Amino acid sequence: MNIESIKTLGELKKAGYQSKSIKDELRGNLIEKIKNKETTFEGVHGYENTVIPELERAILSRHNINLLGLRGQAKTRLARLMLNLLDAYIPYVEGSEINDDPLHPISRFAVELIKEKGDKTPISWLHRSERFAEKLATPDVTVADIIGDVDPIKAANLKLSYADDRVIHYGMIPRANRCIFVINELPDLQARIQVALFNILQEGDIQIRGFKLRLPLDIQFLFTANPEDYTNRGSIVTPLKDRIGSQILTHYPIDIETARLITEQEARLVEGQKQTVLVPDLARDLLEQIVFEARENDFIDAKSGVSARLSITALENLLSTAERRALISGEKTTMLRLSDFVGIIPSITGKVELVYEGEQEGAAMVAYNLIGAAIKNLFNEFFPKIEKLKKQEDESPYDDIISWFFNQKDGFELLDDLRDKEYRSLLDAISPLDDLLGKYQPKISKEDSYFVKEFILWALVELKQLTKQRFTEGIQFKDPYGSFINGI
Repeated sequence: MNIESIKTLGELKKAGYQSKSIKDELRGNLIEKIKNKETTFEGVHGYENTVIPELERAILSRHNINLLGLRGQAKTRLARLMLNLLDAYIPYVEGSEINDDPLHPISRFAVELIKEKGDKTPISWLHRSERFAEKLATPDVTVADIIGDVDPIKAANLKLSYADDRVIHYGMIPRANRCIFVINELPDLQARIQVALFNILQEGDIQIRGFKLRLPLDIQFLFTANPEDYTNRGSIVTPLKDRIGSQILTHYPIDIETARLITEQEARLVEGQKQTVLVPDLARDLLEQIVFEARENDFIDAKSGVSARLSITALENLLSTAERRALISGEKTTMLRLSDFVGIIPSITGKVELVYEGEQEGAAMVAYNLIGAAIKNLFNEFFPKIEKLKKQEDESPYDDIISWFFNQKDGFELLDDLRDKEYRSLLDAISPLDDLLGKYQPKISKEDSYFVKEFILWALVELKQLTKQRFTEGIQFKDPYGSFINGI
């Protein structure tokens, strides 16, 4: 029998339907998923051994939950994915504002309707997708918004006095009865509003304008908070924290592989871009390394965090930079270049909070420095490290490359609008680069090799072996000593 075909309370009883609280519902469905070895929170990466086990334990304990972490750590994503642990449909009394359970009604409307119609009481079915309510905590939120208030228009239309509880207009929380209710950025909620949540969380009753209603609301509360908020904008009042069963700390990805997985999953890339732009693996690693550098950079406020959205939007900008170049040159496909990373600067500057010294340095310069630091640190994973102090007679794997640049009187220029063929031809002219790749990265594909060649040049600049100058049309690389001698 299709359960949604049941239309009356009598039919529901006859079918043997057993109602249960939302916390028991979540717990029961989670138990089944764990027993069947199913993934409980699909699409969330990097939390398999940390956050997700703690979240599962909180659900099994039937706790209200606070997710505490910096921006861009998938807190809201986790909350929304809890919907998958709910039953597909639940019955409610038709016309009820607070999704009354037909077998255990709590509102005056539902109680009186069932008393009047008995087994003929009409019921409807609520899909799990409709059982999610979310409120961003802002300073202008009122008790009336989230709990409720007396509605004078309803009182006038129904010709009721203000002493009649039927004049109450329910707020967001009562209307989310039997649902998951999320309050984002909880510390931003004024302390007096947080106090209004005490009884709802613990005793289940609410007070509206002098009406004390015993409404045992059935809600799974989930709060999100940023640790920065505890000191900068507000705090979670202690009695409210005491009533939240589990507080779970979220975190950023701990390795590049996980970060790449998240970025590639979340980036909204147009199919045409994927077909137009060839992206080497090293470029994807470099993009994530830039974000890792940002989280450790002294010019960036660590308490504010560096969101995963930085790498997501940066990847989108990166492909768009290469796509734009291909459109201008009339080429159907193009390979990503390291110089295209200049295109991600707007993604960085808009998503990091700078400390005072960073403001003095300038957001764009901090972004350039992050790219340079990422290149420098990633370079040592693929090629021999350059020692700062060495004997003059000691040979370096990079001597031939540096000598090649020493002999270039006018330097070496890579223009931004070069067609792919011209770009490859210029890099192929630096024959020592091929020798270095052949020795230390022999398995690299021909297509990816050009990105790596330019990567080597940028790394040698960061390691003070070459100099790089940005001009309007592109980039010029020089040997620092050769340019000095030529100047003399």
